[in-house]
Amino acid sequence: MIRTLLALDGALVLGALSFVLAAEDDIRVVAEVDRGEAVPAAVRAQRPDVVVADLDLVDEGAPGQLGLCPILMLVHPHRARRLRGMLSPSRTVGILRSDAAPQRVVEGIRRLARREHVLDADLVVAALHSDNPLTEREREVLTLTAAGAPVTEVAASLGLSRGTVRNHLARIARKVGARTRVEAVRLAGEAGWI
Repeated sequence: MIRTLLALDGALVLGALSFVLAAEDDIRVVAEVDRGEAVPAAVRAQRPDVVVADLDLVDEGAPGQLGLCPILMLVHPHRARRLRGMLSPSRTVGILRSDAAPQRVVEGIRRLARREHVLDADLVVAALHSDNPLTEREREVLTLTAAGAPVTEVAASLGLSRGTVRNHLARIARKVGARTRVEAVRLAGEAGWI
């Protein structure tokens, strides 16, 4: 029996994957966690064979707090660059897209339990490729936004229309995999792009 801990953001996703895994004879979900800070304690308490985690819930410091327990990381492609600090030859690692088919996740859990790596090649390449995807103008817009300037002020400062600034911000959000402007500033800052 493969004892599995799920650390996923969102009750719907967590419940859906737990339901899928419950149908498998050789996998048992021993804990479900929806907050990153609760993951290390849950791992210590439950001693799972495999952790399935949303990258957003497990920051770069957490893998060290999980001992050598294999982790199947579910990653949005735009956030793959954050994997760099988590790739380690001493840990059995699984990396799959967050939109991977449920059967692929099930097979990934089984492979990790056998101490085999599970890697999505496109995500690994994206993690290792850290070139800044933002244009110079997009960096200017985002830097002013990060400083707290509203769209009107950014537009006036750069000699652009408000609509052009909004378009830049929407394009930046897509490039960095953000849902909001605040998240785009945070992600771009973490990557060192602004």
